Amino acid sequence: QVQLVESGGGLVQAGGSLRLSCAVSGRTVSSYAMGWFRQAPGKEREFVAAISWSGGVTYYADSVKGRFTVTGDNAKNTVYLQMNSLETEDTAVYYCALGARRGLVLPRTSREYGYWGQGTQVTVSS
Repeated sequence: QVQLVESGGGLVQAGGSLRLSCAVSGRTVSSYAMGWFRQAPGKEREFVAAISWSGGVTYYADSVKGRFTVTGDNAKNTVYLQMNSLETEDTAVYYCALGARRGLVLPRTSREYGYWGQGTQVTVSS
């Protein structure tokens, strides 16, 4: 059974930093892409970042480019999202997701992901 467990969310002031973790069990992620999405109250879930394990290639939404960094640790089967220079607009529930099949390159839509974590709340105060 595949499980994704996020951690690291919390309350932070604008300009601060947080690092989210997503630990995957039940599947070796080395051949899969992984992504981060977020959903703010009253809004649709939106893509944040993706990483392709094979080459460590990454892709970011314009809204977080230059502030967020996604990395992975194959040995720990874990992906991270380092969030710097946080803004109040970054407040949302953040979800990690595992690509629906091997070989997907930097998927950016929800339907390209097959497994999801439970989400972790990030709140940025002004």
